[in-house]
Amino acid sequence: MSKQIGFFTRLLDKVPAAERYRLATQQIQHAEKLGFDSAWVAQHHFHESEGGLPSPLVFLAHVGAHTQRIRLGTGIITLPMENAVRVAEDAAVADLLLGGRLELGLGSGGTPSSFTTFGLTFEQRGEVFAQHLATLQDAWQGKRLADTDNYLYPATATLAKKIWIATFSERGAQLAGKAGHGLMLSRTQPRPVGQAHLPLDALQNPIIDAYLDALAPGVAPRILASRTAFVADDRHYARKVALPGLTAQAEGYRQTGHQLRGETLDDFIGQFDAHIGDPQDVLNSLQQDSVLQRVTDISFQVHSVEPSHQDVLRSLELLSRYINPKLRNTATTPELERSL
Repeated sequence: MSKQIGFFTRLLDKVPAAERYRLATQQIQHAEKLGFDSAWVAQHHFHESEGGLPSPLVFLAHVGAHTQRIRLGTGIITLPMENAVRVAEDAAVADLLLGGRLELGLGSGGTPSSFTTFGLTFEQRGEVFAQHLATLQDAWQGKRLADTDNYLYPATATLAKKIWIATFSERGAQLAGKAGHGLMLSRTQPRPVGQAHLPLDALQNPIIDAYLDALAPGVAPRILASRTAFVADDRHYARKVALPGLTAQAEGYRQTGHQLRGETLDDFIGQFDAHIGDPQDVLNSLQQDSVLQRVTDISFQVHSVEPSHQDVLRSLELLSRYINPKLRNTATTPELERSL
């Protein structure tokens, strides 16, 4: 059972929006030519510096017209801020246009200031997420919508089986597993107070355990781990490119009251779980991450590094040549064994 390897973009190029979309399209086309299995885009409302795409399904429909094979996914749609019936309709149309290549990553959202514009508080997001997720499933499974005589058009028989749930918690993983959804793990996540040096896999392996324990017998696990990986031909160049973006991330982290491990580039790399360097550096680093031995899918992104468009393309080339083949071959058992 070989792993599926994807490319993830948050559309953060420091150019006008139209150019962001053009460059991201080119990057996904390049990833497809290089043999990547999937491409994922993040949704962010309002905050240009966090992500440049409020309408991921519109963008993916466009990308689908310029690609042939690569699966296209949302990582994630912030479901509480959306009208669930409209998401169900838009996703059904997009999946038809993409020839069945759409994957739906969903989450509750993590930017408190975005919610009030949609008439919600940050504290309501969990409850509203659950309600909207139920509406999506009903729509895609052909059930009546909201106790009316209306049914989803166009109908779809497959989208309910292509849901992925993003979570930081074991409880969220249990719910995803019980429902038979895929599990999405983040490129980094906050450490518990007083445990700033805890490795990422120490946090995420218990989440995987909870998901697998809750998964019904006979349901194939789907576990995607996103990871920051920036590869260059020269390790010194890779570190030089990485420094400004990681420094900016560290400053933002500090301003929100989080504790930093230190102030050097290596401290920042560890803080944000980044894999940076030449191909051998990045491969060695990734091979220390025990989570990657257990997942079915990996998606590589360059955030919080801020490389140029050409450096992103080169990083994809180096990943495809030197790293993806090695990771594909670290196949897991069909049962994705519990904690290593």
